[in-house]
Amino acid sequence: MVTPLNINVRSFSYKREIPKDSSGNGGGFVFDCRGILNPGRFDQYKTLTGRDQEVITFLEDKTKAPVFLEGVKKVISISIEDYIDRNFNNLEINFGCTGGQHRSVYCADQIAMYIKTHYPSVQVNVQHIVQEEKNWINLPY
Repeated sequence: MVTPLNINVRSFSYKREIPKDSSGNGGGFVFDCRGILNPGRFDQYKTLTGRDQEVITFLEDKTKAPVFLEGVKKVISISIEDYIDRNFNNLEINFGCTGGQHRSVYCADQIAMYIKTHYPSVQVNVQHIVQEEKNWINLPY
């Protein structure tokens, strides 16, 4: 029996630490979202997150987040397809930004949706480390 590939997608804050791989395999991807213009620098977005439509629109229309995510998709797809072919069990994909609130949350959600759409046999787990510490309800993926 083949165990499906489990992919953990996380957002985190670089003010803390890069998430650990709990599978024991070590490694995975860590993408730095700090090169994308931070919506948190603008008063109207400070209390919002990467799931709020105003922030999503800002990131999609006023930053290079879409270009960044296209690159991420190309890179992770190579590993996902290889891991499926080789019956690997686990892959880590992490997105970090300064506070773990806007850019990394948006990117993690976008990539989780991409994986679910393009690789339906894969189990995707999403964790927003900083936001969940604030008792944020996570979306099911």
